[in-house]
Amino acid sequence: MESMQRIGVDAVSVDRIARAVGRSSPAFLNKVYTPAEQAYCAGNPDRLAGRWAAKEAVIKCFDGTGICFPRRRIEVLAGPNGAPRVRLLGDHRGARVEVSITHDSRLAVATAHLEMPDVADDLLPAPDAVILPQRPHDAHKGTFGTAIVLAGSLGFTGAAYLASTATARTGAGLVKLLVADTIYPILAAKCTEVMAKPVPEVAPGAVGHAAYDSIMRQLAAAEVGVIGPGLGRDSSTWRLVIDLASHARCPLVIDADGLNALADSPRSKGKLGKNRVLTPHPGELARLTGKTIEAIEADREGSARKAAKEWGAVVVLKGAHTVVAHPDGRISEDPHEVPALASGGTGDVLAGIIGGLIAQGSDPFSAAVTGVYIHAAAGRRISQRLGDSGLLAGDLLMEIPVVMNVLRQGGL
Repeated sequence: MESMQRIGVDAVSVDRIARAVGRSSPAFLNKVYTPAEQAYCAGNPDRLAGRWAAKEAVIKCFDGTGICFPRRRIEVLAGPNGAPRVRLLGDHRGARVEVSITHDSRLAVATAHLEMPDVADDLLPAPDAVILPQRPHDAHKGTFGTAIVLAGSLGFTGAAYLASTATARTGAGLVKLLVADTIYPILAAKCTEVMAKPVPEVAPGAVGHAAYDSIMRQLAAAEVGVIGPGLGRDSSTWRLVIDLASHARCPLVIDADGLNALADSPRSKGKLGKNRVLTPHPGELARLTGKTIEAIEADREGSARKAAKEWGAVVVLKGAHTVVAHPDGRISEDPHEVPALASGGTGDVLAGIIGGLIAQGSDPFSAAVTGVYIHAAAGRRISQRLGDSGLLAGDLLMEIPVVMNVLRQGGL
């Protein structure tokens, strides 16, 4: 098994640590040091500063590995020969760390050396259809496509942020987020790399059919559209979604309220445009197919395959071992079970990932299978640090490019 090695260095003023202890002890000590460290240091500012520097050096070693230990879960005590010894309090995934601490001119200086199994070894085997878009060295943002995200409504601005930012984090060259006039100021302030643009609304925060022509013009110049996260349930919004799903020429990823709009219009079944990706959870697929949730869960593969054929779209049936089905009968099952992903907003991130892959040239089926894998792998890596609860959808955003980099290092 190959291993990676990292070096981290940090220095801190002994006087600074002494002042921190004087201002807020014992709160400062309890936040930074373990009980064993506090007993060993016995309030000595030189020892406390040495351990602070050592902890910071260790944290720097882990930067970019997907592992994060807070200071209080890095314990630095004296070994049998007096040299400092590190103990990582948590799932360190095979990492070994050595530190050295020196003092000079009222400074504590620490160097840490990390050795751990290569992160590529930590990923589960990927399905055959997992393919990453090429990233040519002479590329520019136009090389990686434009994505249009239509999302958000009053009270659901987070969905718009998550979906559009996930699209950008996946590597789309340019992401434009279309939102209702009322919520535009919120998203304009929230999004920096994503371009937020206001479109006409029919009610406060609700995009309506009056925006159809302007949205179609945006989609005509894009490689993909992502429609639905947090979009709301206004009847005019749903009519807009149906017409976009039927007539837009670029591929579309349809999620959340976009799926509810389709379910409310059964006449649109089989009449969607080409290259559509639907991303339902079991409850949404139940509404799309008229089945019960129990029937869908009893035959997830069969339910996804039948829905894909009936709707003429790639169907992503979310859940443990997410199933991706193509209308032509192709099917793929993801290997992951990640209960930490069962939280609000993670589906918005998945829709954005799939859209970002399509923007870069992936076909909808490969993008769906690959997006599901990246999403689940990112969740799995975070849950290895946090456990099976407490993962927030926003936590996935920074993990997306890390997982993609690991996959590329593995040859994808």
